[in-house]
Amino acid sequence: MNEPVFQLGKGMVSVQDIIAPPAIEVDFDYLKIGNKYFRTLFIAGYPRFVSANWLAPLINFDHSLEIAMYIYPIEGKGVLDNLRRKIAEMEAEIQTDVERGRLINPSTQAKLEDACSLQEQLVKGAERFFQFGLYITIPADSLEELNKVTKEVTSTLGSLLIIAKHATLQMEDGFKTTVPTCIDKLMITRNMDTTSLATTFPFTSSELTANEGILYGINEHNDSLIIFDRFSLENANSCLFAKSGSGKSYLVKLETLRSLMFGTEIIVIDPEAEYKALAEAVGGEYITFGFQSQSKINPFDLSAVYQEGENELGLKILSLHSLFKVIMGQLSSSEEAILDRALVLTYKMKGITNDPATQKNEPPLMEDLYKTLIGMEEAQAKGLAERIEKFVRGSFVGIFDQHSNVDIKNPFTVFSTKELEESLRPIAMFIILDYIWTKIKKEMKQRILVVDEAWYLMKYPDSANFLYSIAKRARKYYLGLTTITQDVEDFLTGDYGKAILTNSSIQVLMKQSPAAIDKVAQVFYLSEGEKQLLLSANIGEGIFFAGPNHVAIRVVASPEEHELITTRPEELMAIQKRKEEMIQKAKQATVQNETPPTI
Repeated sequence: MNEPVFQLGKGMVSVQDIIAPPAIEVDFDYLKIGNKYFRTLFIAGYPRFVSANWLAPLINFDHSLEIAMYIYPIEGKGVLDNLRRKIAEMEAEIQTDVERGRLINPSTQAKLEDACSLQEQLVKGAERFFQFGLYITIPADSLEELNKVTKEVTSTLGSLLIIAKHATLQMEDGFKTTVPTCIDKLMITRNMDTTSLATTFPFTSSELTANEGILYGINEHNDSLIIFDRFSLENANSCLFAKSGSGKSYLVKLETLRSLMFGTEIIVIDPEAEYKALAEAVGGEYITFGFQSQSKINPFDLSAVYQEGENELGLKILSLHSLFKVIMGQLSSSEEAILDRALVLTYKMKGITNDPATQKNEPPLMEDLYKTLIGMEEAQAKGLAERIEKFVRGSFVGIFDQHSNVDIKNPFTVFSTKELEESLRPIAMFIILDYIWTKIKKEMKQRILVVDEAWYLMKYPDSANFLYSIAKRARKYYLGLTTITQDVEDFLTGDYGKAILTNSSIQVLMKQSPAAIDKVAQVFYLSEGEKQLLLSANIGEGIFFAGPNHVAIRVVASPEEHELITTRPEELMAIQKRKEEMIQKAKQATVQNETPPTI
């Protein structure tokens, strides 16, 4: 080497000099680098069985940890030879105990069964053998913090029946083992087969924090924010299951309020008038259906929008078949055929056919169908007419037999069916849902459709099928369907309920009753810990599923949001009292300002 160049190099600071700490102090039980303390642990013992994702508590640990895993494949022949020898030794030990009349050691018997099972899998080629080393380095700002975190880590691992030990007198080697150089200087390993090794897969996450979306709540595991955009998933549908009073409507109201701020149009079917205060607060439209209501929806309405490959009239008639099965009950095949002919004829009398150009004509009413059935020759047609007579001539006249006079123009629209009696609610919800679906197809917008108390629709196969068809086709129209129910058993027992759940990328489980928890656990593959979480959950707590991930959630709202969405009677009374006091003070201030000054 050129001497001047060499001399120049000696006088320069290297990269190693720049990044090197000022000092490294190696103690028998910790390492001090600069002002930081480090301690390395190695795993010395594992339980007989480990569950999938058992490393998750370590990966999601509250304190920063450096975790290193080393996996060494082992040649199969040597493993089989060792297994044969071990099996022979254990069999000999058991045989000796039997011959001497002693009880067989249960531990030896269990080890023998495991060894024989593993030997069979290795011979078949179903399993391979590996050596696995797991090391954890704990960083801390002080020795006290280091000792505290070390106890927490060993306690966490101990709860999994995993034994962790300090790399005493090997702290430097332990530290080097956990830096990303892929050099194992400790070489403390454990034999594992493929299945056992797969459970150590480290890339798990209990966080649902996206770059954009709305805040759903707080992750109860690590206090991170659950921020998610439901429209970023393969579909934007969601299902929410919870017992009464657990906070399910609270969460949905919070989601709709925050989604509204991002320009999403909100439509709600509200059987219990829970969304009225929220609709009024945001300037929404609250549409009530009942005997005294001026709002009407005609179930025979068509969208008048032509789409390639779709028969609008045919789809509407299929929908009306489902509606009249909900109204009339079960129909025989001959009654269905008569109803089908009557529906086609009723539209034809208004000049409406399969030709899209005719579908802009004024649609018929239920009374027109009634007259058509009365005019048909079959006796069964008269019977069908009698079954809908109460809606056009009887006690229910004026509810479902008028031309539509409502429109979905407001970005927050609520349809309430509370004023209707219980028997009419499923019919009204079906008609409203069909009307909304007809309007949605007219213009594509980002929308969320909330169907509260969806069990009303799930009671009838035809209305359940209609709700499922919307869930299946919602993505095509940029729609997210939210179904809410407290009757989990009924919802999940039928095929349509399970199908709606399958077509929902987001599911939320909140507090469950002991009677329903086993069914919920079976459908959602819940662990025992998750079952206990749902049984003991407080108001606003539960499990949030989004795609393949799920986390424990705690719903949070600002004081202003809470005032708009709470349904607790004592809070509503306090809010109303506070408003009345403010109005009274405002009136008094006005009177004082108007009083002329005394001369």
